[in-house]
Amino acid sequence: MDTNFSSDSYPTSSRWRKVAYGGMQPGYDDNHTDETFLEDMVMNANVVKRNMLKVMQDSVSISQYLCIVALVVLVWIYTLRSTLNENSLLLLDVSLLGSGFIILVLTEEMLSLKRLLNYVLNVSFFTTGLFVLAPIYQTLTRSISSDSIWAVTISLLLLHLFLHDYSGSTIRPSGALKNPNLTSCISLNASIVASVFIASRLPSRVHVFATMLFSLQIFLFAPLVTYCIKKYSFRLHLLFSLGLMAVTLTFVYSIHCLLFVLLVGILIFVNVVCPYWLIRIQEYKFEINGPWDEAKLCFDITD
Repeated sequence: MDTNFSSDSYPTSSRWRKVAYGGMQPGYDDNHTDETFLEDMVMNANVVKRNMLKVMQDSVSISQYLCIVALVVLVWIYTLRSTLNENSLLLLDVSLLGSGFIILVLTEEMLSLKRLLNYVLNVSFFTTGLFVLAPIYQTLTRSISSDSIWAVTISLLLLHLFLHDYSGSTIRPSGALKNPNLTSCISLNASIVASVFIASRLPSRVHVFATMLFSLQIFLFAPLVTYCIKKYSFRLHLLFSLGLMAVTLTFVYSIHCLLFVLLVGILIFVNVVCPYWLIRIQEYKFEINGPWDEAKLCFDITD
């Protein structure tokens, strides 16, 4: 006698209902679905339709920081060639520090006097520590060849650019809800190590101090300043970025024509090719949502 019975052989006394935690319904398998299962299927419900101009504007932040890092490398090169002496570097450091504080005061809406004094106190400790440690930085890599120093420095700068948070800041801005993420901290550490390697090739303690102060001002505080400018006025952010690109390209052209062409190609690739590429691949985006998806909370948990 055949004793194998399927679930369909049982009489169905009630219509099948879609329940989450109701257990097995009599007469139906646990994985049973009816003809209405695919009626709730939605295609590309969460796909964001991007605008070419908007994507190009957002990519300006990447080009802006690429130019900032390029200017840092140019200052390193000018210093190693003795084109910039220690007095010029110290004057540049003071100018950048003063202009940075002015921009923070003018753009940060929630900047209080207490927070500003905290910034000044931290910069004072920061500068004093750099000056004390300058002799150590100067002799740190004396036994390493210059070719190895440049190879490691370039690798660290590439790592810094790859992991940098282009939408946020290295330092937590006033009013921000979260701290910088882990990759941003790794990026900052890579730039600091690269600065130490370059500073170790300089001839005097003052050179080392001025170069380290300049590098860390850029890598540590420049993202905060540019973030405040962008948050204050997007139009001002675009004007500042375009001016920075023009200045960077001018100085790079004075160094080498091939580097100028390379930088122009990178900027065009970042600001034009990548946005166009992103818009085109949106046509191939295919996302399916339906009753098989996990439940998602529709409210924020603040506790």
